[in-house]
Amino acid sequence: MSQAHEDMLRQAGLRPTSKRLSVLETLAHRDDAVTAQDLYMEFRGQGEGIGLSTVYRTLTSLVEAGLLDTFQRGDEQAFRACSPRHHHHLVCTSCHQVTELEAALVEEWVGRVAQSHDFEVSSHRADVFGVCAACRS
Repeated sequence: MSQAHEDMLRQAGLRPTSKRLSVLETLAHRDDAVTAQDLYMEFRGQGEGIGLSTVYRTLTSLVEAGLLDTFQRGDEQAFRACSPRHHHHLVCTSCHQVTELEAALVEEWVGRVAQSHDFEVSSHRADVFGVCAACRS
C-alpha cells in the first residue's frame, strides 16, 4: 500500500483502512471512470474480500473527501481519481476514458457568460461527453 495514498486519506480526515486504500489505489491507476458494480466485480475477480455495500460506502466517503470525481454513466454513477487542482473533463461515452482539461479556458467562458447575465457564480462543473479518437477508429 502506498504511503502517499495513506497520507492523502489522513489529510482528507479519513482513516487509511485497507478497503479505502484498495479502492483509492485501484482507481489511481486507471484512466477510465468505473461504477461501483464494475469495481466490485474487479475486486471479486482478484479474490479480494470486499462486499458491494463496502465498495459503495468507500466510494461515497472518498467523493465526500474530495479524492474522487463522479460522472453520470447511464443510470449509474461512475468514479475516477483525479488531480486535486481545479480542472474539467473530456469523457468518452464508449470506453469511459476521462481526460482532465486545464481550467483556464472554461473559467474564461464561465466568467463571460456570468457577466453577460449579471450572475454571480459560486461554483461550476464542466464535463464534455463524446467519443475519443481510439473508439472512433
